[in-house]
Amino acid sequence: MSEKTSLSANIIRAFLVIGKIEGYSYLFLLFIAMPVKYILHKPEIVKIGGTIHGVLFVAFVAIILAMIIQVGMTLRKAMLAFLLSLIPFGTFYLKKTL
Repeated sequence: MSEKTSLSANIIRAFLVIGKIEGYSYLFLLFIAMPVKYILHKPEIVKIGGTIHGVLFVAFVAIILAMIIQVGMTLRKAMLAFLLSLIPFGTFYLKKTL
């Protein structure tokens, strides 16, 4: 297997893993952190979860760019992947964009 093929495979794997983790962090914010904030009046959990989710979201966007540049993902598929990251449970369908 060539070096470029190996790098592309690693980027695709990272795209799927980071996408899934980012999706879980989004669900955590929506269904756990926000209710805890408003029902139990504990906003700290949103600060921590939001920071983690923000870092994962930025990493996911960077991976999308790497997919475009290194793997040759089309702009249309990249936009679909980005839009899926904005919808709850959306990133669990990323494999279909490949």
